[in-house]
Amino acid sequence: MDTLTPEMRSWNMSRIRGKDTKPELAVRSLLHGMGYRFRLKSAVLPGKPDVILPRYKAVIFVHGCFWHRHKGCRYAYMPKSKVEFWQRKFDANVRRDQQVAEQLEKLEWNQLTLWECEIKNKETLKRKIKAFLRDR
Repeated sequence: MDTLTPEMRSWNMSRIRGKDTKPELAVRSLLHGMGYRFRLKSAVLPGKPDVILPRYKAVIFVHGCFWHRHKGCRYAYMPKSKVEFWQRKFDANVRRDQQVAEQLEKLEWNQLTLWECEIKNKETLKRKIKAFLRDR
């Protein structure tokens, strides 16, 4: 059972941003500080990647654990109300993410998915990004 009224829940959900989220800004700041130059959300590429590094033919997606269903993550919980609605929504998100990954692979773009919960540890994040781009 939801603890909020439908109006309060609607207001909360309307405040969720689709771009320039805190995790995205943190990744972009870190990349810039590491000396990488990049582009943002190009509609030319499938899935509108959050960060595009044309020099490396690489893209980075910054996914929210809740919305994109990060397996094993405590933030990828199932809401208690409207379970069927949320299950359909989450399944569609995961399916779309898989399709985008396949399309980018066909276009020979390298891709890295960074999860919201991974953003907190900057040193681990730096190592992960360096390893990803070093292989290009």
